Amino acid sequence: MSDIYIYMLIILAGLAITDLVVGVSNDAVNFLNSAIGSKAINFKTIMIIASIGIAFGAMSSSGMMEVARKGIFVPGEFFFDEVMIIFMAVMITDILLLDFFNSIGLPTSTTVSIVFELLGAAVCMSVIKINGNEAESLLDLGKYIATDTAIEIILGILLSVVVAFIIGGLVQFFSRLLLTFDYEGRPPFLAALFGGVSLTSLFYFIIFKGLKGADLGVVTEFIGSTDVYTFIGVTFLFWTAFSFVYVFLIKWDVYKLIIILGTFGLAMAFAGNDLVNFIGVPIGAYQAWEFAEGTGLKASEINMSFLSGKLPSNKLLLVAAGLIMVATLWFSSKAQAVVKTSVDLARQDSGTERFQSNFLSRILVRYSIVAADGVQRILPDTASNFISSRFEKLPVPTVVPKHADKPAFDYVRASVNLMVASVLISIATSYKLPLSTTYVTFMVAMGTSLADRAWGTESAVYRIAGVLNVIGGWFFTAFSAFTAAAVFAYLIYLGGMYAVVALVTIAVLLIIRSFIGHKKSQQEQKVTDQLQKAESKTIQGIIDESSDNVATVFKRSKRIYKNTLDGLIAQDLAILKTSKKESKKLSGEIDDLRNNIFFFIKNLDEHNLGASKFYIDVLGNLQDVSQSLDYISKASNTHISNNHKSLKFNQIKDLKEIILRIHEIFNDAQETFTTKDFSNLGAIIVEQRELITLVDEKINKQVKRTKDDEESPKNTTLYFSLLLETRDLMNETIQIAEQYYLEYDASKFEPEN
Repeated sequence: MSDIYIYMLIILAGLAITDLVVGVSNDAVNFLNSAIGSKAINFKTIMIIASIGIAFGAMSSSGMMEVARKGIFVPGEFFFDEVMIIFMAVMITDILLLDFFNSIGLPTSTTVSIVFELLGAAVCMSVIKINGNEAESLLDLGKYIATDTAIEIILGILLSVVVAFIIGGLVQFFSRLLLTFDYEGRPPFLAALFGGVSLTSLFYFIIFKGLKGADLGVVTEFIGSTDVYTFIGVTFLFWTAFSFVYVFLIKWDVYKLIIILGTFGLAMAFAGNDLVNFIGVPIGAYQAWEFAEGTGLKASEINMSFLSGKLPSNKLLLVAAGLIMVATLWFSSKAQAVVKTSVDLARQDSGTERFQSNFLSRILVRYSIVAADGVQRILPDTASNFISSRFEKLPVPTVVPKHADKPAFDYVRASVNLMVASVLISIATSYKLPLSTTYVTFMVAMGTSLADRAWGTESAVYRIAGVLNVIGGWFFTAFSAFTAAAVFAYLIYLGGMYAVVALVTIAVLLIIRSFIGHKKSQQEQKVTDQLQKAESKTIQGIIDESSDNVATVFKRSKRIYKNTLDGLIAQDLAILKTSKKESKKLSGEIDDLRNNIFFFIKNLDEHNLGASKFYIDVLGNLQDVSQSLDYISKASNTHISNNHKSLKFNQIKDLKEIILRIHEIFNDAQETFTTKDFSNLGAIIVEQRELITLVDEKINKQVKRTKDDEESPKNTTLYFSLLLETRDLMNETIQIAEQYYLEYDASKFEPEN
């Protein structure tokens, strides 16, 4: 048999390692979001617990490997060379697709990816075989595809979205009725009862379902011989009694224990269920090669029907895969972006929303409100008032600790998320259904957040839009996986090893590019000065805090203004696009600060409410600054994009003079606000007014030039717009300087409360 297949196996092994890294970066959200969102335990402890769970889960995943071999296509209808084409196309597609979603920070499903990739590649090879056989037509496609199993898997995946959302919502609703938001103040027996149910569920599925597939000798025999109902009854009594002692006598927090065990269980369920997505295909290819090597036949003559049988998995490979997953979990920075999306959409409090509302989210919210009003009218007042009283949130502290990193949701919701998701995923694993852990964990989190009334009228349209975006991404995953795998399989069929090398090279280059881009983005986030929300309670405190933001805005404004006009003068569209992006980002950050005004005012003491007017005025001026920069960057970008005439020599000369003066003014202002030595503001205000006079002179000169010899209306319009907006920019910075100049002396002796 040709050495080409040995090379393909080596490539598949490399792709498997890459897929493990990329896949775990995507799927870490599945078992980290509840523990991270609730902040029940520190990050390092979360990672240790999750790592142990992954290690145990990897050892129990052998039964799931059958899905990659025979769950989607019928092995007996294919020969060795055809199966290798299918497997190679699947792995190349998988790493490219998952890396794309990781890069944009959206959780997608590795299960859906692998299922539809296998389906796409298998359908492609089936069509090729059908076209080569005059006795067959496309109606015979069902002969090659394991239709019943494939439909069962796909329907199971889709149904899991609805089931996870509904069950998560119902369990959270009844948990909140039992415990309320003041769960720490409830009687200990309620916490013990909740702990008994939660810990029993988690323990049962970790031991009885999770470890059932692992070859652990005596443990496996015990699990196989134990009566299920007896096991559940005994463990429920034990864990309930344990929880009561834990809460009432030792006075420890049972919810933290649930979160710890739940994180372990979900990490274990993830590894047990999803490891097939990363190494199932390479292991199947290796088993096929081992069989083919012993036949002595040509690759095109070796039937793969043996893959339909039960084949043992190499435990060393499973352990090695588990170690790679654990290492990725610790060192992957992309995982954090994916976790953030899920936590943000489920958080209890309002704030800056990542997604914008859309037509569908607005319609859904509108009709949901109508439906809720209808239910409210049907319910008796007594029942309605009782339910409302159980969902009353705890009062917000009058003073929030400075730079406090608040949990996204409480321990009760985190416990429900972990318990429900672990149970659902473990049930599917026990029946060898590759349920999408991403779908389940995400939809459970969305169901619990809805039941917990986290999606209020202030945030519902944005949260639902985010959920729709993520779900839309899942459908895009399925379509892309099917199409790309089919195309790659066809290319490999035509080009053989040359096509394999070309596709793998492209995949490696794209992943390297993605990695470099991600690192660059991280470095930019570290370098770029972020605006901070005000947390002080007095004018003096607000002056100190907000002056840092003003200094940052001046620093970034200096860069944006200079780069924009330099790009315009040089007609460099790349520089202009970068400046436009920076301007938009600055504007968004200032909008975030304005959106936080409500919480800022709530945090103020009664006798310091005057600080709010100063802060609001400062934010208004900063917003005006960002709008001027935004207009200048957009106008310049549009002018060059439309290939209009470049600026004239005299216009460029005048602009360079203005750029130099503005650069000096922003430098001086930045230093003043950074050091908080406002005694120099008077001199800066004089400089700003002198610049406005200079701009007015340039406007008058351009009016004369336009009258005498100007021939380009677009050029003239742009130039006047730049000058007028520059004048507005200086007027806005003067107002900021004057505010601090007037307020600082009046407030510097005011004591900080």
